[in-house]
Order: sequence, then structure tokens, then C-alpha cells
Amino acid sequence: MRFWITAIILLFLDQVSKLAVRSCMSPGESVPVLQGVVSLTYVQNRGAAFGFFQGQKAFLLVCAVLVVGAAIYLNRSSRLPGAVQILTGLVAGGALGNLIDRFNSGYVVDFIDLGWWPVFNIADSAICCAVVLTLIYSYREGKSGMDDG
Repeated sequence: MRFWITAIILLFLDQVSKLAVRSCMSPGESVPVLQGVVSLTYVQNRGAAFGFFQGQKAFLLVCAVLVVGAAIYLNRSSRLPGAVQILTGLVAGGALGNLIDRFNSGYVVDFIDLGWWPVFNIADSAICCAVVLTLIYSYREGKSGMDDG
């Protein structure tokens, strides 16, 4: 249940934020939020993270469907710990948010601009955070498993 709640909440936040950006800004427009730290910059990303795979819409759609499918399969076929359910929910919700953009528009709406990092969105943040937290979780679980015997 944590998987579905996490994925749905993330998908909602992602899509609402992108709708607000598309409604209130023009592509390329940038608005400082915290001067010198973060801006809202409307970018239409036709590639994957950091602009990789530009123009590879079909490939990126297939990858997103596989990621979402794998996350759903894992959560339906196993009794995963609550933390893992949440982490896979973040990945699935993020992948689905970007999949919806790519399918509907041919590009993903990015808008969080730190100035020193490629512009990204809430879905991207969730996926990256989930991957990092999964690595930390796996490392900690592996270490505690080694202590047992």
C-alpha cells in the first residue's frame, strides 16, 4: 500500500507543478526564486536526464514503461519492507510523471534550476533521491546481514 500511496502522491505533485509551469511561463523563461541559488526556468527536455538520448522518444517511452512495470511487479510479487515500498513508489511515480509528459507532448517539462546543474523537475528529483537512498539502504542492510553470522 505504501508503494501506491507514494507513487500517486508523487505523480500528482509532479503533474500539478508542470501544469503550473506550462500555464504561467513561456519556454526559456526564467524567474529567480532565491537570488543566486535557485530559479524556475521552463525547459522542454526532449532527452533523458541531463539531456542524454535527445530525440529518442520511443526508446525513452519503452524504458519508462519497463521501470514502472518492474516496480509494480516487485511490489505485487514480494512482501517488501516499508522503506523499499516507498523507494520503489518514488521511482515509479517519477518515471510515470515523465512518461506522461513525453507521451502527451514529446518532451518533459523541467523547471528547477540551480544554475550549476542541469534543469530538472520533481519526478527527476524523486528518482535520483530514491536511487541514492536505495544504495544506502542496501549497503546498511548488507552490513547488518554480515553481522549476523
